[in-house]
Amino acid sequence: MENKKDKGQSRRKFLATSAALAATSIVPLNFAFRNAAEGTKSKKVNSNFGGVNIGVITYSWRSMPGGIENIIKYCRECNLSSIELMSGDLETYLGAPENPMEAMFRRPPSPQSDGQQKQPQAQPQRRERPQLTQEQQAEIEKYNKAVKKWRMNVPMTRVDAARRLFDDAGIRIHIVKFSPSRWSDEEIDYAFKVAKAMGARGVSEEISEEAANRLAPFAERYGMYAVFHQHMQFAEVDGFSYDPFMTISPAVMFNFDSGHFFGSTGINPIKILEKYHDRIFSIHIKDKTGPDAVVPNTNQVWGQGQMPLEEVLLLIKKEKWPIFCDIELEYEIKPWSNAVREVRTCRNYARQILM
Repeated sequence: MENKKDKGQSRRKFLATSAALAATSIVPLNFAFRNAAEGTKSKKVNSNFGGVNIGVITYSWRSMPGGIENIIKYCRECNLSSIELMSGDLETYLGAPENPMEAMFRRPPSPQSDGQQKQPQAQPQRRERPQLTQEQQAEIEKYNKAVKKWRMNVPMTRVDAARRLFDDAGIRIHIVKFSPSRWSDEEIDYAFKVAKAMGARGVSEEISEEAANRLAPFAERYGMYAVFHQHMQFAEVDGFSYDPFMTISPAVMFNFDSGHFFGSTGINPIKILEKYHDRIFSIHIKDKTGPDAVVPNTNQVWGQGQMPLEEVLLLIKKEKWPIFCDIELEYEIKPWSNAVREVRTCRNYARQILM
């Protein structure tokens, strides 16, 4: 399934050089650009290694203070130039009313450094959403009406201002994860319009035929992609395949979570990449144990699990597939670290493989 010799060599090289890389990882690559408006030089981030775009889904920083200004700060500290942007941070900047779900299920701050909250070790099972009281349900229904009205009136000048913040930092947004398939038609249209204005090529959602049929016409209208993310369907749903989704529209693309796939099936993800690479827009990368491990299907520090990270990244490099490779940080973060430091280490691990 994986080349253990090559993987071991890469891990040894990485461990030998990670300290040096960490010391320089917050410093952007040594190039500058001329800002025509101000006539000043500004350094930009860069995480394209050997032609492979290494980015991050901003969900990886969920334990850190949010907001797009902080997202940009974290990208600079990690020297990452490519992101799948969670829509909550964007809509907060644009002035959205607060979602009561955030307050209902927000974890209390932890006494760790740099705003870090301790994250539990991710397990194979999914956590169920707590049952809502009648008062909570009423509050959410009130919010849904308010946020729909707000979305219909968002000034595009505000969206343009958000886009400039990322452009000035050299950060490219390839997906905005609105997950809008259950919204009204007007709100779905808003999601694609705003994502396109932010420079994204797609809007992402969890995979289902209902969602694909709902979002595909909007993606076609805007010349964009509806990008669908899977969890463990390849293992849990009998006969699950991307094939039926592909027939819905050429605008349907996939965000292949290679970690969920490997952790739940034990199959090398390159099998899916080789078959569907022309319909895979992006992948989520992480290290995990396989289903037959003593502790199965569990997130691990990169290099300590069984996921064939090297094979996946080197195949994309070799074939020159234009697939965005996004770090999804889900392993337990120790009290002496935080999500920014761990994402930076993952970025450096990928760089070590590709350069």
